[in-house]
Amino acid sequence: MFDYAPAPESRSVVTIRDSYGLFIDGEFVDPTDGGARKTVNPATEEVLAEVAEAGPGDVDRAVAAARTAYQRVWGPMPGRDRAKYLFRIARALAERSRELAVLESLDNGKPIRESRDVDLPLASAHFFYYAGWADKLPYAGFGPDPRPLGVAGQVIPWNFPLLMLAWKIAPALAAGNTVVLKPAETTPLTALLFAEICQQADLPPGVVNIVTGAGATGQAVVGHPDVDKVAFTGSTDVGRQIARTVAGSRKKLTLELGGKAANIVFDDAPIDQAVEGIVNGIFFNQGHVCCAGSRLLVQESIAEPLLESLKRRMARLRVDGHQGRCLTFRPGGWTGPPGGWSSSAGGGCLGGRRRRPGNPGLPRPAGTWSGPHGPTPAVATTGRPGSTSCAAPAARRGPRAGRAGRPGRGRRRRAADARAGRPGRPGRRRRPGAVRRHRPGPPVFPTAVRASSGACAVPGRAGARTPSTNGSGPRRDIGKGHPSQPST
Repeated sequence: MFDYAPAPESRSVVTIRDSYGLFIDGEFVDPTDGGARKTVNPATEEVLAEVAEAGPGDVDRAVAAARTAYQRVWGPMPGRDRAKYLFRIARALAERSRELAVLESLDNGKPIRESRDVDLPLASAHFFYYAGWADKLPYAGFGPDPRPLGVAGQVIPWNFPLLMLAWKIAPALAAGNTVVLKPAETTPLTALLFAEICQQADLPPGVVNIVTGAGATGQAVVGHPDVDKVAFTGSTDVGRQIARTVAGSRKKLTLELGGKAANIVFDDAPIDQAVEGIVNGIFFNQGHVCCAGSRLLVQESIAEPLLESLKRRMARLRVDGHQGRCLTFRPGGWTGPPGGWSSSAGGGCLGGRRRRPGNPGLPRPAGTWSGPHGPTPAVATTGRPGSTSCAAPAARRGPRAGRAGRPGRGRRRRAADARAGRPGRPGRRRRPGAVRRHRPGPPVFPTAVRASSGACAVPGRAGARTPSTNGSGPRRDIGKGHPSQPST
């Protein structure tokens, strides 16, 4: 029976202060009418830091700073200049991703592989994405001259602290708004480290303000009369309270609330693949997802075999310290070897054609291929290049084995000659020490786009070969009259 050795992620890459203040008007300040609370590591209950708790007066200061920055700096600033700051933040998030991932796992308790491979890349990608939109708002569908709303009051939960921050702050800043953000009282540390990144990016003071605290701080942000937009992610009960608070006011409101989600399995579904979807749907992020598959509806005729398979799969889930790098609670993570493998996001297809770096080459049955949105159940195909997923070949008979485990073409030909009684055809013999050349076949381009020819052949239309006229090299033009090319 195989097992994993402990492989914890180092904590030395992140420095946690003993105490944190409120981030208002571009600097950390002490609360005027609030207190302080301790934030702990939920896995060990170790106290990580003492964090300030904002009171109503502190929220007033934060909203006033955001209003001043909106009126004097951020609102009048051209979109192309706002984009520069967002690009700086995105690059800083990418450069400090390991530090942020370790801090996220310490403060939130999620496995390091989820914070490192899911939360941080997506958070950085969101800032990159909205930085590109900052100077293109007239084409976003809000009219030819869209205007920002003003000051946005935002409250986020604890299950995806930094990712939720990116979802809220990046589009608000790209549109020209300023922000007062309240992170969850149990997971404030990555938001406060993000405040340091705002300083590093030279973001104008008051554009982003972060006030930490519990429910009373959130109520002060939501109910403040000078807040123009409220955005909340959290429970349905709190969402109802916020809706009642905002009702009758001029404030805009966005609510992202939790709910129940069900997995429905019919008798024509492949059971093993359905089980993988069920496990990932409920155990990703330890089930702390607003759309987690918390209910299972199964057709009666397959209820027993599916439950047995689900029990076997759940028995192989690995529970370890949140800093362990060999946890299985992540999409596309390695869940073996005791019983079935799943490839990581960079592993490509299964079936022996590729091997994960460091893997000792153990046999792996067909599992799942992990795409950009998590694992996709493997489909039994021939494994030809370009297919969306690959299944393991039936057997591998040497380096010249063909598709689906068949012997190489030369070996099949000689076997056919022997069965028919024909004399064997002599094969080519390489001289001793000769290197076997690799002769690749013709490249396969999706939608028949050949980059080397300088032409684009769209299916159903004739391609146009148009040489470049400005000396910049070959140019790809689409056939005249194609929807993506205006007719001339």
